[in-house]
Amino acid sequence: MAHDDKQTFNWGVIGPGGIANRFAGALAAVPGARLAAVFARDAAKGQAYAEQWKRDGAPARVTTALADLLADTSVDAVYIATPHSNHGEYIRAALEAGKPVLCEKPLVTSLEEGQELIDLARAKGVFLMEAVWTRFLPAYDLAGQMLRDGAIGELRAMQSSFCFSSGYDPEHRNWNPALAGGSLWDIGIYNLVVTRWVLQQFNGGACPEPLSIDVAATLAPTGVDASVTATLHFPGGITSQFRCGFDASSVNAFEALGSKAGLRFPVDFWGSEAVELVTRKEPARRFDAPHVVNGFEGEIAEAQACIRAGLLESPRMPHEETLGLLRWSDAIRAKFPGGVNKKG
Repeated sequence: MAHDDKQTFNWGVIGPGGIANRFAGALAAVPGARLAAVFARDAAKGQAYAEQWKRDGAPARVTTALADLLADTSVDAVYIATPHSNHGEYIRAALEAGKPVLCEKPLVTSLEEGQELIDLARAKGVFLMEAVWTRFLPAYDLAGQMLRDGAIGELRAMQSSFCFSSGYDPEHRNWNPALAGGSLWDIGIYNLVVTRWVLQQFNGGACPEPLSIDVAATLAPTGVDASVTATLHFPGGITSQFRCGFDASSVNAFEALGSKAGLRFPVDFWGSEAVELVTRKEPARRFDAPHVVNGFEGEIAEAQACIRAGLLESPRMPHEETLGLLRWSDAIRAKFPGGVNKKG
């Protein structure tokens, strides 16, 4: 099927690694979305990625020069999927070139740098969005309505886990401080994302700041966090307790506990395709809400719509939400053994 040039939205990918495959796979579900260009340091890897995801003709153009991709006037926006440690430099380069940006989470690894880049995006008049796909899933649309309608009554607490066993390898991005490794930045961010999201359902979209945070972290030999257990205390006695780590296996559920019932994302909560309402004496009531493809289609569609509308940020994943996540992450990391709070 030929693309209508007026409707086609050309994406450039920076960093054709594992997560970029999820992005490319979801493009087919977003009207007009097309993989047009790829920047890769390894030309062969970039070409293999372009060939794997070609649709309706020739594969995406591959370049090993970032400036070449950013100067391409046919590219409508870039998706950044490099290791966390490189996000900042690529975001900055894209914004300076006037290219709208959708960047994988975490946007960067400190509140200070996040604020600098958001200020730059606003000064340049260029769209910038952190790719927090969870907030655009059908299951979260459904669950949000249930929470706002009072399905669980008053919110009392939240509890969650995001853990998987990752063999220790000091060179792997999970464990390497030079690549901004560590469980909080890589996976614990989702526990924070959904904690904030639940609170927003009960507060008209606003998220209260924690009154205090209790943290226990285990550091790997490289100094990155192998696991983090944290409890965030909010006004009204509400708490959110979570564990993230590369050292254990879990069903990785998230549950919001209410005065009448619990609402649960039963497995792999960050990408959930179902919601459950749970009460003490009755079987859980399950509501299915599957992805269209793999779940990334929602954030892609949101970014495209915002860019086409001339917005500088997404109303569903605004800059302030990214800054809130970075603020909480910095506060948690400040309580690590030795007060770890910097890259590397």
